[in-house]
Amino acid sequence: MHRLWLATVAAFALTLPQPAGAQSNRSTVTAVARASVLKPLTLTGQQNLNFGTILLGRSNFGAAVVSISQTGARSCPVQLTCSGAVSAAAYRVSGTNNQTVTITAPPVVLVNVNNPAQTLMLRLDAPASVSLPNSGNQGVQFGVGGSLTVSSATPDGTYAGTLEVTVNYN
Repeated sequence: MHRLWLATVAAFALTLPQPAGAQSNRSTVTAVARASVLKPLTLTGQQNLNFGTILLGRSNFGAAVVSISQTGARSCPVQLTCSGAVSAAAYRVSGTNNQTVTITAPPVVLVNVNNPAQTLMLRLDAPASVSLPNSGNQGVQFGVGGSLTVSSATPDGTYAGTLEVTVNYN
């Protein structure tokens, strides 16, 4: 009887479906892995922003805007007399070739060096972005200009502040 029982179990096992691993309906999917590796950006200052000398007019006047372009050209309204050497700030950025770099240049508070309670707001004018070339040269130079608003009530003195220009890969 024991042999009959083993033969029945063996016959029954042959009628059961095969496990999934024994079937040949496999599917393989491939994907591509990718990583972009970039050199760190390096930003170096080449030249300071200089408005020269701004002489207030004798008459009372409201807001008068003196500006320096990104290339260093000064604009001086008729209420003022502007003189002396001027320059846009100049920076050099380098990093990975053929990449676009965004530039951020927030406004700067200029403080009267003789009286820190007296300030002027400097609004910077920088390019939104620059492209790093593939020629192998040492980065790209760009200029940062800005504008100052003065009035007949602006206290005299030398005003100074620090520009905080930031660059990032786009």
